Amino acid sequence: MIVRRALKHAEVVAGGGAIEMELSKYIRECALQQTSKSQLFMKAFAKALEVIPRQLCNNAGFDATDVLNKLRQKHAAADGSGKNFGVDVNSGGVVDTYDVFVWEPSLVKINAIQSATEAACLILSVDETVRNPKSEQPEGQAAANAISGAGGRGRGR
Repeated sequence: MIVRRALKHAEVVAGGGAIEMELSKYIRECALQQTSKSQLFMKAFAKALEVIPRQLCNNAGFDATDVLNKLRQKHAAADGSGKNFGVDVNSGGVVDTYDVFVWEPSLVKINAIQSATEAACLILSVDETVRNPKSEQPEGQAAANAISGAGGRGRGR
C-alpha cells in the first residue's frame, strides 16, 4: 500500500525519524515565543514526536539516548544541513536518510501526524468534558459552601 501511494504521489520525505526530529525542533523554537501555558503543551507535543526515532533505536537494539542526542545536534545546525538526518539502523548512528534512499511518502507521513494529533485532541476534549465543575470554583467560595452545608454531602438536612 505504501509503495502504491509513493508511485501515485511522487513526493517523498526523508525517513528514519528525520521528519519527526525536524518538526520537533521547529515546534520547540515556536514554543519559546509563547508566554502562556501553551508553551508547555507545545514542548510536550515536540517531545512526543521524538518517540518515532527513539522507537527505531530501541527496535534496532541501539542506545536511544545517544542517537537522539546526535540527531538533535545535526538538526540544530543553523544552515539547515542536518534536516534530513535520521536513525541509521545498520550502524547505530545517524545518517542523511535522503542520500541513502530511506524515504517515506509524504502523504503517508502527513496522514499519520494528522491522525495522531486529532486523537490527542479528542482525548483532551473528553478530559475537559469530564472535569468536575466544583473544582472550577475559587477556593474561598468552595470553602464557604462546605461550611454552610451548601453543595456538600450531609445527612439530608
